[in-house]
Amino acid sequence: MLTLTLESEPLASSVSFSDDAFRVVLDDGRELSVPLAWFPRLLHGTPAQRQHWELIGLGQGIHWPELDEDMSVEGILAGRRDQTRDRDAAA
Repeated sequence: MLTLTLESEPLASSVSFSDDAFRVVLDDGRELSVPLAWFPRLLHGTPAQRQHWELIGLGQGIHWPELDEDMSVEGILAGRRDQTRDRDAAA
């Protein structure tokens, strides 16, 4: 099994939204686009609630206080969706 070792931890620097996705710009210049459907709290939030985000730490993650949503850059890069859907489906 191979393990990926990163030269440096990727950090978020900004977030923006379209009608169906959000874009995270990383400090190394990469831009990630993620479907809003992967994160129901963001999808169902108002545009104003989505625009009210804060960086966690130095950019290791993103927090939306009005929507009670947190995600890590590492999780976004790994393609992780909202994990509460999986827990709700198992119950």
